[in-house]
Amino acid sequence: MASLKEMRNRIGSVKATQKITKAMQMVAAAKLRRAQDNAQNARPYANRMASVIANLAAGVSGDGAPKLLVGTGSDVRQLVIVATSDRGLAGGFNSSIVRMARDRINRLLAEGRDVRLITIGKKAREQLRRQYGDRIVESYEAGGNPSLATAQDVAARVAALFDAGEIDVVSLLFSQFKSVVVQTPTFVQLIPAQVSGADPVDLKGAGYEYEPDAEGILETLLPRNLTVQVFSAMLENQAGFYAAQMAAMDNATRNAGDMIASLTLQYNRSRQAQITKELIEIISGAEAL
Repeated sequence: MASLKEMRNRIGSVKATQKITKAMQMVAAAKLRRAQDNAQNARPYANRMASVIANLAAGVSGDGAPKLLVGTGSDVRQLVIVATSDRGLAGGFNSSIVRMARDRINRLLAEGRDVRLITIGKKAREQLRRQYGDRIVESYEAGGNPSLATAQDVAARVAALFDAGEIDVVSLLFSQFKSVVVQTPTFVQLIPAQVSGADPVDLKGAGYEYEPDAEGILETLLPRNLTVQVFSAMLENQAGFYAAQMAAMDNATRNAGDMIASLTLQYNRSRQAQITKELIEIISGAEAL
């Protein structure tokens, strides 16, 4: 059995840890509100751009269609973008994204596809490079606050690989923020651009003539859409990370409180037993005299 001093040290250590987890919970809660607002404010713009592209794509077909819209006609060379956070201590937030990425990568490899990776966030790079290090073509940090410049760099890198003919299909994996208690790992295909799920703009029966033509507008919008989708995913990740961290630190604080109560009870019982033993020895010694 541990000595009373060791038990006091253990209780003190757990109390110190509890203070840290409580502080981290409060910081995450303070940052969550802003991150949640940023993620929700970005959704209308991303959804509207998808709707506009869906409208334009409905009237475009054949050889004049942009390659970013229709793809190369092949799906052999796959690029998977995996977005996580830079930091941990957020429960299973990062691991759920990486698990989904591993499942997709392994499935593509089993089908004979050539898979390459771009990671956004330190956790994605650290966890995926152990198994797929030779397939990572670029890594980016998510940063404390998601940056549009980072999203533009990612989009430019993807566009360069596609224009060079090195990739055929591009997909993005991230965690979509649903609520404070729900963050859902999500898959989005970026190239060829998916427009079937987007709600087209209601033209109310009107006909539109485009200047330049629809193909020219799509040539401009589609690269920007890459940036918008990546940036939106980074914002969703940031909100999800703070929500997951707040929940994880709250659980850790509660567990620390339970452990302190248990250790304190055990300490008091041991101290009481030791005092009782000393009293018995004193009384026995006095009776012997």
